[in-house]
Order: sequence, then structure tokens, then C-alpha cells
Amino acid sequence: QVQLVESGGALVQPGGSLRLSCAASGRIFSINTMGWYRQVPGKERELVATETRGGLTNYADFVKGRFTISRDNARRTAYLQMDSLEPEDTASYICNANILTATVASDYWGRGTQVTVSS
Repeated sequence: QVQLVESGGALVQPGGSLRLSCAASGRIFSINTMGWYRQVPGKERELVATETRGGLTNYADFVKGRFTISRDNARRTAYLQMDSLEPEDTASYICNANILTATVASDYWGRGTQVTVSS
């Protein structure tokens, strides 16, 4: 009964900023890597950023220098700070986490939060 719930998506002007949150809940022993992906209708889901439990980060080239991933392990929450947003960033942003329960480690996905960048 693990769940990931995203929040923070909105309509924003080019050059603006948003901060997305992803909260994990349920029977969780520990959370390994957490990350953000995005998807546009008709295109494959693509990686945006990931962060390991120990704080190692990885970013897609198209967001490097503009987006920052972070996480609060005690609160089991990941964040994505998005600055200098461009119309091309418009997508559904989806949270991913590899989670260890009492019996197995599995990937979980949120339902997504919509980010629209437009003037």
C-alpha cells in the first residue's frame, strides 16, 4: 500500500519558478533512489533528475543549471525546484521511488502533476 503523491504543478510564465513535492507513504522500510520524470502526450517518459538516499544527484542535460532535486529522508519527501522555466518544460512531472518494504524492493510511480509554461 505504498503511495507517491506529487503536488505543486501550475501554470507559470516563461522564466518563472515552481517547486514540486513528492510525498511517499505506506509500509516503507527505506527509500533508495528518488527521482522526477516528465511526459508529454505522444512522447516517451524521460528522466529529469534523481537523487540517491546518500545525496548523489543526476540531472538530464536539458535541465542542468535550472532545476535542483532535493529530499528530506525523515519526511520521506522529494522536491524539485524549477527555475528559468521554458515552454519546452511543459509536461506532466511524475515522481519515482525505489522503495524497500518488509519483503521486496520495488519501483513506485506517482500519478503526475501538470506543469504548463506559457505567456
